[in-house]
Amino acid sequence: MRATYRVLAYLLALEVVVQAAAIAWAVFGLSTWIENGGVLDKAGMESDAVVFDGVTGFMVHGLNGQIIVPVIALVLFIVSFFARFPRAVAWAGAALLTVIVQVALGMFAHAVPALGMLHGAVALVLLVVALIAARKASGPAPAATSTEASTGAHAAQV
Repeated sequence: MRATYRVLAYLLALEVVVQAAAIAWAVFGLSTWIENGGVLDKAGMESDAVVFDGVTGFMVHGLNGQIIVPVIALVLFIVSFFARFPRAVAWAGAALLTVIVQVALGMFAHAVPALGMLHGAVALVLLVVALIAARKASGPAPAATSTEASTGAHAAQV
């Protein structure tokens, strides 16, 4: 389970990179489209007629951020109970809590745009937490306890 935990934690970190790349693609594509005469208003945002290079970046960012990233964080948290290394649950819990805050900030930033700055900063926190969790899972396997060692030795003698 440590290997599964490690893979999920690295996957969570990779998703942060995907999120950053997707939103950058979307924003740069939108700004280029506007600079070339495109107009974006409420009607345009609600229609499928507005198409520019990078519009898919908004969809990728939304889908990843509201579905894929939370599912990975939740599965990591569940796996953490079986990973059996010090602070596995704590690191996975920190990642899950960070994802919850991140999703909330992403949703509320549409009403309070300044929260977008926090959304970007918390993404970096999630990246660090996920990388630390993955590295902790990569450490040496815990030594067998004295009870496990004596049971194993007894079983080998029988």
